[in-house]
Formats: sequence, C-alpha cells, structure tokens
Amino acid sequence: MADRDFVPIDVKDEHPQSLEQLPSGVEDAGAIPKGTIDPVYEAKARVLNHAIQDIGMGWYQWQLFIVVGFGWANDNLWPIVTSLIFTPITNEFNPTRPPLLTLAQNIGLLAGAIFWGFGCDIWGRRPAFNATLGVTAVWGMIAAGSPNFAAIGIFAAFWSFGVGGNLPVDSAVFLEFLPGSHQYLLTVLSIDWAIAQVVATLIAWPLLGNLTCAEDEVCTRSKNMGWRYFVITMGGISLIEFFIRFVLFTIFESPKFHMGKGNDEEAVRIVHEVARRNGKESQLTIEDLKACEPLGGGTHVHTDAAGAVKRNLEKLSSKHVRALFATKKLAYSTSLIMVVWGFIGLGYPLYNAFIPYIQATKGKQFGDGSTYLTYRNSLIIAALGVPGALLGGVLVEIPRFGRRGALAVSTILTGVFLYCSTTATTSSALLGWQCAFNFCSNIMYAVLYAYTPEIFPTKDRGTGNALTATANRIFGIMAPIIAMFANLQTSAPVYTSGALFIAAGFCVAVLPFESQGKASL
Repeated sequence: MADRDFVPIDVKDEHPQSLEQLPSGVEDAGAIPKGTIDPVYEAKARVLNHAIQDIGMGWYQWQLFIVVGFGWANDNLWPIVTSLIFTPITNEFNPTRPPLLTLAQNIGLLAGAIFWGFGCDIWGRRPAFNATLGVTAVWGMIAAGSPNFAAIGIFAAFWSFGVGGNLPVDSAVFLEFLPGSHQYLLTVLSIDWAIAQVVATLIAWPLLGNLTCAEDEVCTRSKNMGWRYFVITMGGISLIEFFIRFVLFTIFESPKFHMGKGNDEEAVRIVHEVARRNGKESQLTIEDLKACEPLGGGTHVHTDAAGAVKRNLEKLSSKHVRALFATKKLAYSTSLIMVVWGFIGLGYPLYNAFIPYIQATKGKQFGDGSTYLTYRNSLIIAALGVPGALLGGVLVEIPRFGRRGALAVSTILTGVFLYCSTTATTSSALLGWQCAFNFCSNIMYAVLYAYTPEIFPTKDRGTGNALTATANRIFGIMAPIIAMFANLQTSAPVYTSGALFIAAGFCVAVLPFESQGKASL
C-alpha cells in the first residue's frame, strides 16, 4: 500500500506543540513520501501543523473560507461568461474563426497560471491573493465596450490572466491555515465554483435571452446589447469581491511560507495573531521551531537569516520544480497528476465551452432551439452542480474510498454521461444527460481541487499547483483549435471529450498517494 510511505519523522521532546495529538483519524503526515523534503523543514512543518490544530477551526478560517471562495467562483465564472457570450458575439461581429475567442481566453489562463502560480512561491501568497481578482474585474468591465472581435479577444485574454492565478494561489492560502481535521473543506469550497455557474446563467437568461439578435436577422450593436450588459455585470461582481478581500479582510502570509524562507519569528507571530482572531492563545514559541534544527553540523537546509538570503538568491532557479521530482515515486505522482489535469483541461472546454451552441443547434433539430430556452436549460444544468460539489465533500471522507476513489469514479462517470448524451432524440433527453454530466463533473472538480494541493509540500505547493494548472491550460488551448477544424454539428467533439475524461479517471486510479486523514505539510 502507498500509505506505508507516510512516515512521520521524530521531533525532539522539547517541542510542546509536537506532543499534542491531532484528532482521531488525522495523522501528522502529509501526502509526501519520507525523505523527499528537507528534514528540518518537515519537522518545523509538523510543529506548525500542531499549532494550527490547537487553534482549531475558528473565526479567521471561516472568514478565509468565504473570501477564498471568491477565487473558486471566478475560476468558473469567467470561462462560463466566454461560453455564454460566444453566440451573440459571433452573430454581431461575424468572425471568420469564432473559436479564436476561446483560444484567447485559454492563452490568458495559461499565462496567469504560470505567472501567479510560480510567483507565489517566490514573493508569497498575499500579493497574488488580492491582485488576481482586481485584474479580472478591471479588464472584464473594459471588455464590455469592445468595438470588434479582435478587441473582445484581447480583453478576454487580459481578464483571464487574472482568473488563471486564482486556484493555484487560493488553494495554497487556504490549506496552509486549515487544521488537519478540516481539510475536507477544501473540497466543499467547490460549492462556490458551482454557484458561480448558477449566478452567471441566471443573470444571462434575461439579458442574453431578451437582448440578443435572433439567428435569422441582421445583427447590429443596438439589437445585441445583452452580452455587453452581462460582461459589465460580471466585472462588477468581481470588483465587489476584490473590495471585500482587499479592504474588509486582512489576509496573513502563510506561516509555513515564512518558515520555509527562514523567517521563523514572523511565522510564530502570525500563528499567535490567528489564535487571537479566534479568541484563543497559542503556546507556540520560536524555541519550538529552533529546536527542530540539529545542534551539530550536517547537511540540511538552514532556516536562519543567512539561509534565507541564500534562498532569495536562488529564487529564479528551478529548485521548486526539482523538489517535486526528487524521487521516482514523487516524480511519478507529479507527472501523473499533470496528465490528469491535462486530459481534463482538454475534455471539459471541448464540450462545456460549446454547450450553448450544442443546445441551440440540437434544440433547433428538436423544434425548440430558441435563445430563451437555450439559456433556461443552461441554468437548469448549472443548478445541478451545487449538490454535486456538496456530495464531493462527503465522498472524500469515506474510509477506503477517499480522494482517489471519489475522483476516479466521478471522472469516469463524467465521460460516460457525455457518451450517453449522443443518444438523445429529444430536447428533454439531451437536457437530462447534460445535467448528469454537470453533476458528476462538479464532484470531479471539487475533489481534484482539494487533492492536488494536498500532495505537494508547502514550500513547493505554489509551483506544484502551477505545474498542474499549466498542463490544464496548455491542453485547454487545444480545445478551440480543435473546434475550428472539427465539425461541431457532429458528435465528434463529444466522443473525444468523453474518452479524455475516462482516460483521466483510470490515471487517477493508479495515483500513488492518498491524502485522506493526513495533515498537509
């Protein structure tokens, strides 16, 4: 069993925090095989884990749960925006290759995942945590005034640059303040991802349903203002979220990030501040962390100021990437989770980005392809994602099933229901299969977003998240390219997408690490 590799290292008896026991069912060992990270860092991470567990799930973490949810929401909201405005924009501007809009979006998402994901391991989580929403809001609102197809494509890339950084950064921030007993909340956060889809389609229904050109008329700007009102509304929502994060909430830098950079004093200060916010006191002291360092010499990564200076000089090196491939088993795990993200990154947008188009064309064949019904059905499909996200939070805690079981089954079922949708002969049947697809895909994403950061150590977590997000976005770029040359009026894109989900599910089944019941390092 892979779980035998989760061996905690001994921490000296002088550490009062290390002697505290985590709640029953939660081990003080993250999803990292023994010997792959620096033992001093690992020992200190365990001391911090116990300190956070002693503080418990309090007021600060629940506030963080809310504001981190904004990142989850925006990660789904803006790709859905692009999907929903795809047809109105195509009708108004008559571009030669409409999928270029989705391509521009995915290029922006890729650039954002790389920049913010890798960057947060260098300059910290806090600056990126606030900036991503601000960038998204500003460029989203500007996009509403686009005079032509090229302009909306450029602005979509700019707003997506902000969107691309949300999950790599936000998952790291939340996980590093979360007690080990409550790591399942990382899965529950995906309810925001599902709610965002409901909100987007609920607002789009009246705006795009009533203020959009009909398919058989000459489309002018005055007859097609719905998508502009819709985009500026979405930008306004992101701006409100940015205001709440930046003005009404104080985000602390991760204690483990400070500790990994050699700033133990600041790590201890933040733990005490979080405890104060929760109405508690922490017994953690700087001596508890310093006691993890060997008294004699030896080969290890120093966590004093000199060591921090050295690491700062090495910031632009590839050490964070190399750390994720330090052993054969860790390299296998990192590579395979990137493959999973890549397959899903191609399969999901290949189908989901063109759902309104599929509904409109299929609905027209069934005699009910009106714009109003298209967006009504999109809302029904989106609503099924909410219980899916909640169910994901339950499934990951089932013994002997855990993250891997929930992720493998939901991913395979997502692909199966896609294949089933090709058998629909009525509009109601098509809607039913699409609802089943969205229900399972939301379970899949809920578990995927929780499991991925849990299998990376804190000091390399931003980089690990960036690698998986980059794989996801690179494959996502292929989706609109395929759409430009594939016949969307056939079931070919659906068959391809379904096969990718099923393949990703089987890859999940052979992942080596299960993070259920283990406090993240």
